[in-house]
Amino acid sequence: MKQNHPTKSTTVVDKDTYDNYTNNSEKDIHFSYTVEEKKLLRKINITTLPFIFSIILFQYIDKTALNFSVVLGLFEDTKITGSEFSWLGSIFYLGYLAFQIPNQYFIQRFSLSKYLGVCLVLWGTILVCTALAKNFSQLLVLRFFQGFFEAAVYPAIQLLFSTIYRRREQVICFAMLVSTNNLGTVVGSLIGFGFINLHGIHGLSGWKWCMIILGSLTILLGITTFLFFPDRPTSKWYRITPDEIFIVEERLSDNCVIPNKTIKLDHIWESLKDPRLYCYFFISLFLNMVNGCIGVFSTTIIKSMNFSNVLSMLLNIPLGFMGIALTVIAGYFNRHFNENGYIAALSSITCFTGILLLTVLSIGGIQLIGLYLSHIAPAYAITITMISNNVSGYTKKIFYNAVFLVGYCCGNFIGPLMIRPEEAPRYTTGMIGYLCGLIITTVLFLYLRWSYARDNRYRLQLKAGINNTPPSTAENDAKDQHVILEKEDLTDQQNLHFLYRP
Repeated sequence: MKQNHPTKSTTVVDKDTYDNYTNNSEKDIHFSYTVEEKKLLRKINITTLPFIFSIILFQYIDKTALNFSVVLGLFEDTKITGSEFSWLGSIFYLGYLAFQIPNQYFIQRFSLSKYLGVCLVLWGTILVCTALAKNFSQLLVLRFFQGFFEAAVYPAIQLLFSTIYRRREQVICFAMLVSTNNLGTVVGSLIGFGFINLHGIHGLSGWKWCMIILGSLTILLGITTFLFFPDRPTSKWYRITPDEIFIVEERLSDNCVIPNKTIKLDHIWESLKDPRLYCYFFISLFLNMVNGCIGVFSTTIIKSMNFSNVLSMLLNIPLGFMGIALTVIAGYFNRHFNENGYIAALSSITCFTGILLLTVLSIGGIQLIGLYLSHIAPAYAITITMISNNVSGYTKKIFYNAVFLVGYCCGNFIGPLMIRPEEAPRYTTGMIGYLCGLIITTVLFLYLRWSYARDNRYRLQLKAGINNTPPSTAENDAKDQHVILEKEDLTDQQNLHFLYRP
């Protein structure tokens, strides 16, 4: 259904009415949890979050193990050059991108627990095999296939969050997801420090022990996920009682997400005609150009500040904690003000400030200030929350996540290649590119915020029109709408009762 916007002759809802409805209604709902729903939510959290926490943590540590391998003998054993190392960082995301189309099909057609479990085992096996690599070509192939199978994680987790959690709960879920990545930086740094002590045992370098041990743990996690991961709102692992079935259905209705295995082409066509889809793509692209740089080169950048190998690795720990802190702060303000767009734009400006300081400050420890502020984590968390909150329709939501991840792959592929070894330690070309991208990102966040607010005003005008109809007619309209929402997988544009969260 094509959505029409009000003309100049349409009655306008005043700003106070709009703000009162969109802000205060969320706060009122916050206090409407029943004792039964709180009990159900506790069971969901206790059963689901440890799995998701572990999967995301291992996915991030496995992906960035290459970063720590710089000071664990990788260059010496494989004879790779600085430019080849950049390609190893980028090729991972080429594999990630190559798997996106089949990934979206498999996610909708197969059980998430079985699908994720198999992918975990496969990339864990590839990580173990990486320890056998002797040259650049072998590392390149293995990194490609590691990215290929790790591509299953984020779309599956984002879809699961969108299904089992209410829309206003999801900002906390996605903040936790991104914070777990930053915790991976902390844990990875400590693990890397431990692998220094394994260097030379049984004739293996520290980076080889890193790949073998991390890969083996990932395989074990994959088997556990395959057998026990709860992958749908009515999973048997939640031990849902007959009375709780009604609560689950009400929570699903709040999300306007109806899981199904039918791929709806009209959802995809509607998405392709929506300018907001392309905004999310470019936001993901520009944010992840920075992420691709920091994720692969943080240890190298710190080392260029005249720190030792050991200190270069350990100074990644505050980098991870800063990412967690900034994400928590952004999540708090998001919940407190019920605001996505402005908080995301402010987070993008914070990252811009960090890159700028990293570029202009004198070479040395003072540059750490810039590095620690160069986090995309808060902006990234709010972006995926915006998609989850504002895109309805099962196929449409999957498609949006896929396009967002294409931007993620392209950004992370391009980002490391913008760091040119001959420009060390300033890397001026890359830094200027990141700064320009963050300016565009800020503008796109503000556009999205304006666009959602505009559409909400129109929908509230329709709501006001319904409320002015005779009571019997309004009651029948509401009843008919409830039946439609229960039976049909409508998109946010088809369902004009759906309100966006700008």
